[in-house]
Amino acid sequence: MLRDEVAKAFEVIKNGGIILYPTDTIWGVGCDATNTDAVKRIFQLKQRDEAKSMIILLDTENKLESYISDVNPLAYDLIEYAENPLTLVMPGAKNISPALIAADGSVGVRVCKHEFCRQLIQRMKKPLVSTSANVSGKPSPQYFSQIDEEIVKGVDYVVDIDQHSKEIKTPSTIMRLAPDGKFEFLRR
Repeated sequence: MLRDEVAKAFEVIKNGGIILYPTDTIWGVGCDATNTDAVKRIFQLKQRDEAKSMIILLDTENKLESYISDVNPLAYDLIEYAENPLTLVMPGAKNISPALIAADGSVGVRVCKHEFCRQLIQRMKKPLVSTSANVSGKPSPQYFSQIDEEIVKGVDYVVDIDQHSKEIKTPSTIMRLAPDGKFEFLRR
């Protein structure tokens, strides 16, 4: 089941599509983080201002330096010891679609512990875009049945895992981390 869903999602993403999928936090809409056309489709689907960046998911912190120019060593400790899912916003984004990079050169990165996401990212050999599965300005869905129909119909594939779960999930903690180690919470 899991392997089949990973394979189906991978085919869609490989062909430039966008997916609706479960994560270790809330349901997300995603695509290949290096495919600008797919990233722009997500902005359109969410009716989101392109100045508001989306995050990327990695399967392991060992890949941080592939996508961030200057990773402060503190990032590895924060990821390892965080009790809840943690998104780190760091400057020096590289090797991803320019549409994902904020005006200040930063991008939010989360090492995702959800098994579907980990396997998909390993298969992609690239980061996976993640943004909440809602139209901009509307509440983020806590589980699948709360996702707007226009989001469900607007993606190329809906992953058939965790759709019946009523476990209340919340978005990740977001922390900005500078190369010098200074940090601030953007969302707790």
